[in-house]
Amino acid sequence: MAYATTSRRTTGRRPVALPRKTGTWKLAYADFLTALCAFFLIMWIVNGISPSDRAELAGQFGKPSAMAQVDTRAEDLASALKADPALADYSDSVRVSHAPLEVRLELTDMATAPLFAMGEGRLNARGEALVALAGRAIAATGLPITLEGHTDAHPSTTEGYSNWELSADRANSARRLLENAGVEAARIRAVTGLAATRPLIVENPHLPANRRISIVLSFDKPAK
Repeated sequence: MAYATTSRRTTGRRPVALPRKTGTWKLAYADFLTALCAFFLIMWIVNGISPSDRAELAGQFGKPSAMAQVDTRAEDLASALKADPALADYSDSVRVSHAPLEVRLELTDMATAPLFAMGEGRLNARGEALVALAGRAIAATGLPITLEGHTDAHPSTTEGYSNWELSADRANSARRLLENAGVEAARIRAVTGLAATRPLIVENPHLPANRRISIVLSFDKPAK
C-alpha cells in the first residue's frame, strides 16, 4: 500500500536569540574604580592643604570663604566712611579705599587748604580738626590701626631734619589727636614715617596731595 506524504517547509525567518552581553560588568566595574580613585584623590587633597586654602576651595563650590566675608566687612566699612557727613565737609582732603584685609583713610594736603604747617611735624588747625573727626568716625570699629606719615618729593629745607623725620613726626602728631578723639591707644600697632617713598600721585610725586596721613584699619587674617 502506498502512502501519500507531503512535506512542508516553514516559510519566513525564525526569531534569532539575542546574544549574551558578557562584557557589561566590566564597564560597570571600571566606572566604580574610577569613582573610587577620584574619591581618594579628593580626600588626599583636602587633608593635604591648609585650612585657608580649604576654605577658598569651598568657596569655589558655593560656600563663602572667610576671606570673602572679611572683604565684605572691609567694603562695608569703606562705604560707611565715605558716607560719613562729618568727613564730607573735607571731601577734597579725604580718600577712602579698601582691600580684602584693610581700609585706608587718606587725609591729604591741598594747596588751597593745607593740613600741615610748612616743614613742621605738626598739623595746622584744619589738619587737627580733620584728624579729630576721623578719630570719632573710627573709634567704635575696634580695629587695629597703623598710622603712616608721607611727604611730597621736595626735600626738607631744615638742616638735619629730613623728610623721614618730618613724616614720622606728622604721623605721631596724628596718633595723639586720634587718642584724644576716643581711639584706644592699645589699638595703634605702628606709627611710621615713609617720607616720599609711597606717593599717592605716582606720576607727580611733588604734588601737595602726596603730603598726607594714612590711617590704616586692619582686619586680622583668618587663623590657619
